Amino acid sequence: MKIELKDAGRRFNQEWIFRNFTYEFSDSGKYAILGPNGSGKSTLLSVVMGNLEPSEGTVVYTDTHIIPTDKWYRQVSVAAPYLDLVEEFTLQEIIDFHFKFKGFYPGMSSVRLMDLLGLVRSQDKPLKYFSSGMKQRTKLALACCTDTPLLLLDEPTSNLDKQGIEWYHDLIRDFTANKLVLVGSNQETEYSFCDNFIKITDYK
Repeated sequence: MKIELKDAGRRFNQEWIFRNFTYEFSDSGKYAILGPNGSGKSTLLSVVMGNLEPSEGTVVYTDTHIIPTDKWYRQVSVAAPYLDLVEEFTLQEIIDFHFKFKGFYPGMSSVRLMDLLGLVRSQDKPLKYFSSGMKQRTKLALACCTDTPLLLLDEPTSNLDKQGIEWYHDLIRDFTANKLVLVGSNQETEYSFCDNFIKITDYK
């Protein structure tokens, strides 16, 4: 798995969020996208995931061959504050719905995912009644426990308490060994496992 950005930039109206971004994300590397709030981390991740097109430059996805942009969604899992769950669904329904489109991480199943979340008693509760922390854990579990080569995490410990942050680190340890992982963050506890660091402010 490889993602190549060449002279990529994104702007909104006349303001450039980032520009002249040339970088290669490859194999099972772990990358942290760093910068203060509002600096463009989420925008860069959205361009990488294909949710936004670059205003200039190119993004090329390669596995054993170049992957067409309209097929790229099958290769990526995402957890981010701006991606909402379907709150009318119960926890069991959102799990079933999610995995209609993508497969489980090897060895994972709906029952095991529920156990991992520690929310078995809440499986029939609509998500609109979940706390913000429960919703965030659900987003992270769905993303990490999906069998895709790329995992994108934006502010992954939002709304998590100390116990939730420890749970997040266990999730990273157990489900990302062979994945390419990009984390958008300004909190070291969220990206301490990364070995590559990119300052988005270097591309203004």
